[in-house]
Amino acid sequence: MATRLGLSLPQMRQYSIGSDVPAVARAAERIGYDSLWVFERALFPEPATQGLYGVDGLPWPDQYRNVADPLVTLTLAAAATERAELGSSVLVAPLHVPFQLAKALASLDTASGGRVIAGFGTGWSLDEYAASSVRPFEERGRVLDEIIEVCRAVWGPDPVVYEGQLTRIASAVVGPKPARPIPVMLAASNERAFRRLVDHADGWLPAGFSAEGVGAQWRRLRELAEERGRTKPIRTVLRVNTSRQAKPYDGADRRPFQGDVDQIVTDLVEYAGIGLDEILIDLQGTARDAQELTDVAAEVFEKARAAGVSVRAPPPWWIVGVMVRTRAAPQGGYSS
Repeated sequence: MATRLGLSLPQMRQYSIGSDVPAVARAAERIGYDSLWVFERALFPEPATQGLYGVDGLPWPDQYRNVADPLVTLTLAAAATERAELGSSVLVAPLHVPFQLAKALASLDTASGGRVIAGFGTGWSLDEYAASSVRPFEERGRVLDEIIEVCRAVWGPDPVVYEGQLTRIASAVVGPKPARPIPVMLAASNERAFRRLVDHADGWLPAGFSAEGVGAQWRRLRELAEERGRTKPIRTVLRVNTSRQAKPYDGADRRPFQGDVDQIVTDLVEYAGIGLDEILIDLQGTARDAQELTDVAAEVFEKARAAGVSVRAPPPWWIVGVMVRTRAAPQGGYSS
């Protein structure tokens, strides 16, 4: 199976967001990347209440001191591109008001001609929840459930009616509607999150900590889908955070995607063998500026294609032809 390639957009402080995001987005689409992605870090606590990913003693990367808003970044990329999908891996959904998030994503999808992928996660930072969340950290799973429900309602036919813990829509016309049903993808790594994904989402956003671990999780997710009677395919987009350097890393402790471009591509080949649909490559952290990011992205893409990793595949079945918004019903809704 062909493995598509996506690229993370420049959001960190070494970039000029207003000019570099459109420039990198245009270049990535021209190079051949199938999708463009953002992530979310709301703040950099100093001192931190907890370590990175909630692991005691693990420091936050200095790059997280300045991360541009994900939806603003995607909007800049949307205006500069025509083909590439526009996704979040991930948006920490419980940091957002459900109704406003649903409206923003629908507007972006309409503006981009139906290219948005809503990638959600619950996050892990107590400091971010203290500053931004609509409910306490302990309720993050319940909030994510409601956000998915609100999005489905707002993106669906009018009148929109919804009654939840955070959101009440008595009966309303809510527009604009997305250009097509926006796929919802979730970051998930445990049984409870896997069940949510199987029952309520379109796809999975794993992180590339180890090929063996991702492969085992993917097998378990498919087993659970079969157990729960799911017949719709699960789209998969793997995020890999690279630690690129000019020369090969020759230490025995080399981590996946650490080293020069050839080593990164070698790892891409291994992870592509898991059978995932797409791999999202984040190269922005070690690039000095947008030009270097673009040059490295081009080198990675060409070497990956030469190694048989990237052959552009048609969009997933649930993007094309499954449900089409009708012109006869401008107030919203989709018809099969």
